[in-house]
Amino acid sequence: MVAAWLKKIFGDHPIPQYEVNPRTTEILHHLAERNRVRDRDVYLVIEDLKQKASEYESEAKHLQDLLMESVNFSPANLSGTGSRYLNALVDSAVALETKDTSLASFIPAVNDLTSDLFRTKSKNEEIKLELAKLEKNLTATLVLEKCLREDLKKAELHLSTERAKVDNRLQNMNFLKAKSEEFRCGIRAAEEQLSARGLDASLSHQSLVALSEKLAELKQQTIPLKKKLESYLDLMPNPSLAQVKIEEAKRELDIIEAELTKKVDMMEL
Repeated sequence: MVAAWLKKIFGDHPIPQYEVNPRTTEILHHLAERNRVRDRDVYLVIEDLKQKASEYESEAKHLQDLLMESVNFSPANLSGTGSRYLNALVDSAVALETKDTSLASFIPAVNDLTSDLFRTKSKNEEIKLELAKLEKNLTATLVLEKCLREDLKKAELHLSTERAKVDNRLQNMNFLKAKSEEFRCGIRAAEEQLSARGLDASLSHQSLVALSEKLAELKQQTIPLKKKLESYLDLMPNPSLAQVKIEEAKRELDIIEAELTKKVDMMEL
């Protein structure tokens, strides 16, 4: 079957060489079968078209004979204008896909065509409205995109500026950390050196800070005593008793001032 099909395909031309094996034989057999089915379908379509052509010719001859019998009229007797009109009528019937050229066939076909035209126009109007809406949305989208691009540029510029500020602050912070560590090491070394020389621990930086706070506290305590002393000075009691109270207040004030002086001297050292 494959050999006969190849001979039919190539005719008088030599058949090209090919490798004969089960796979190629199967492929060629499949192609031969499909070609046979296609040839059969094409033959059937051709026969059907021949039959329809014969039927159309018979119908045309019948109509022509009927026309000749009824009005003794033949298309061959038409003038050039009449032939054009007849051809236009036939072309219209073909375009409208009517079964004949009668008014009963033309009017519904024309009405259907008019309805289709109105539907098409209505659809076109809907498409135009939708297109206008899309154009409006597109314009708004483009404007929004432009605004977003400008905002993005501003944000990038602001971010760049802020990043520069942060980098500068980080550098300053690193510098301050390094200086702080340097000062801390210097203070620690100075304290160790002073301690090695026998300096009293009470004169260290932390102790002096504590003494300064204590001094401020003592100064606050002397304020009411001074006010109390001033109140005694304004009184007019027994001179001897007032003198005793004044002396007591002076002694108390002297003690506090001596302590303050001592603290101040220690801080200055």
